[in-house]
Amino acid sequence: MKAIKISVFFFLFSLNIPVFSGDLTIFHEKASDSRLKIVDHTMWSRLLSSYIDEREGLNYFRYGDVSEEDLEILDDYLQMLESVQVTDLNPDEQFAYWINLYNALTIWVILEHYPVESIQDISYGLLTRGPWKENLATVEGVDLSLDDIEHEILRPVFQDNRIHYVVNCASIGCPNLQSTAFTSNNLEDLLEHSAVQYINHPRGARIEDGELIVSSIYDWYEEDFGDSEEDVIEHLLDYASNTLEKQLSGFDDIDDYEYDWALNE
Repeated sequence: MKAIKISVFFFLFSLNIPVFSGDLTIFHEKASDSRLKIVDHTMWSRLLSSYIDEREGLNYFRYGDVSEEDLEILDDYLQMLESVQVTDLNPDEQFAYWINLYNALTIWVILEHYPVESIQDISYGLLTRGPWKENLATVEGVDLSLDDIEHEILRPVFQDNRIHYVVNCASIGCPNLQSTAFTSNNLEDLLEHSAVQYINHPRGARIEDGELIVSSIYDWYEEDFGDSEEDVIEHLLDYASNTLEKQLSGFDDIDDYEYDWALNE
């Protein structure tokens, strides 16, 4: 992918004020279910399967092992995604497309700045933490940041709280980066798998010294899981294993929220 250009709106970015470079509402219309165009995510799947290792329920990415050849493949993949007329895809293809674009851009950002201890150490403005507001891709003439993809497209368009289990921020505390790309064919299965995997891992939810501690995701985006902590717990129970379900019995509020921003390396 072409090198990130220095924004002429640098001052606004340095103040952590988002600047939109195009009309994001063009991505808010879901195309017909009958549209048959398919995006080929084979390159991304190969990269994921090559560099992800699973240990104790966590998927780690071996950033330091990525070869020059595979860096070029990632670059080619992102350029291919930028060339897609995403508004011509059916809803499941669109959903998979945006998840993959978000995750591939995140890996690309880390590799561009590697080595780093945390994605929060990457900044494009004097007062900003993290790369989330920087325009990193251009799709159908619209410049997009990671925040645009997650909060202006994925969440409002698809209105599926399982989005929070599949967009990966390259951190230990976030949901696993899966070892295969999302496609329209595996979308539902991977959404469900990712939710179960995260909720039943201690970084998702756990009982410690009689207190319920959950991921900060449920604090930051509580409205996506209901109107209260009790609704969040009901959501957890929907995906909880028998063991976790028994542990959650009797809880109607959350004692603490935690998140680990260390690199998922």
